[in-house]
Amino acid sequence: MLFSPASAQPAVAPPPPMSKATRNVVIVAALGYFVDVYDLLLFGIVRKPSLEALGFTGDALLREGAFLINVQMAGILLGGILWGVLGDLRGRRGVLFGSILLYSLANVANGFVTDIPTYAVLRFVAGIGLAGELGAGVTLVSEMMHREHRGLGTMAIAAFGMLGAVAAGLVGDMFDWRTAYFVGGGLGLMLLFLRMGVMESGMFETAKGAGARRGAFFSLFTSGARAKRYLACIGVGLPVWYTIGLLVFFAPEIARELGVRGEVTGGRAVLFCYVGLAPGDILSGWLSQRLRSRKRAMLAFIVLLFAVAVVYLTSRGLSAAAIYGLCVALGFFAGYWAVFMANASEQFGTNLRATVTTTVPNFVRGAVVPITTVFLALTAAGGAFALTRPTAALAIGAVCTAIALVSLYALPERFDADLDYVEHV
Repeated sequence: MLFSPASAQPAVAPPPPMSKATRNVVIVAALGYFVDVYDLLLFGIVRKPSLEALGFTGDALLREGAFLINVQMAGILLGGILWGVLGDLRGRRGVLFGSILLYSLANVANGFVTDIPTYAVLRFVAGIGLAGELGAGVTLVSEMMHREHRGLGTMAIAAFGMLGAVAAGLVGDMFDWRTAYFVGGGLGLMLLFLRMGVMESGMFETAKGAGARRGAFFSLFTSGARAKRYLACIGVGLPVWYTIGLLVFFAPEIARELGVRGEVTGGRAVLFCYVGLAPGDILSGWLSQRLRSRKRAMLAFIVLLFAVAVVYLTSRGLSAAAIYGLCVALGFFAGYWAVFMANASEQFGTNLRATVTTTVPNFVRGAVVPITTVFLALTAAGGAFALTRPTAALAIGAVCTAIALVSLYALPERFDADLDYVEHV
């Protein structure tokens, strides 16, 4: 007998069943992220037809498209800070209303554009709106669900939300680009009415009543330990948007240099990647629950993601179908995004939680700009390095993976930690 009855672990009471109010929050947050992902990727899908309709051709399609993507990204970065601070100052529920209203109206207006300046302003506004959706939803779910199950709530939000990319691909393929924008805006406005019954977080109300200083973004950097935690939260997510923003978006160019048989298109590469992301989010969430560890689940996915990236970037003469299969695998292992979001929400106190949970994913998304800038510099003809696209992508991937692993090591495990506390700032 290995253990005596006296040494046996006491039985742990099962967590209480999810309340109707909490279940409604999970559903509303998941639907909101669905619309968020739809709009986030829609411009990439309708970029060419929309710019052609505005009279642009040839090199101008790439030039103006890159300008509009960068403007949208600037809006996302600014909006991440804005909505995060407002989420801690005014409440998570208010951000859920304000963010979806802003990007839904911007989406509808996008369907009427006739020139680049208007298009740019509206993509900037849409970017600001998009930045608040995921962070507010995950924060609210994390604070309302039992500590044993909150990872499952985040998993449900991320997994269902990723299907918004599939919807964007189908709508962008089947309908005119203006109609595709109207659909996104309409979905958001319909969802706005479903949010009327959403409750505010009790933890937020407690922190508000206690008079704790809330939403102080720059206080994240006034303490070395706090800054280390915050930057590590961002670093852990870098491989996800390295995969989406470089390996998948540049799949046609990488495939040509690898001698792929058949045509690889950017739209299909994105679609297949997101087909993999949804089940990846489910498995990573399940694994973190099974292991009772966010860190161990993310470690497994980060290592396997880089392994698939190595196969993708070193295999020559594959068929286009094989490349699309690798895009599914890349998306699947990039699916630790759900656990990444849950981890970020668990690392900080209630008075800074919305700020962190909203800014962290948007800064990870924003990392696409320096990642692609370095990639283009490394592959520039006649440049100091002049690497092939697959070699440059592999080198950047190794750096992003190393940063993620070091960041993961630096973070404490917070799987079942009590989140009802405030940071002293």
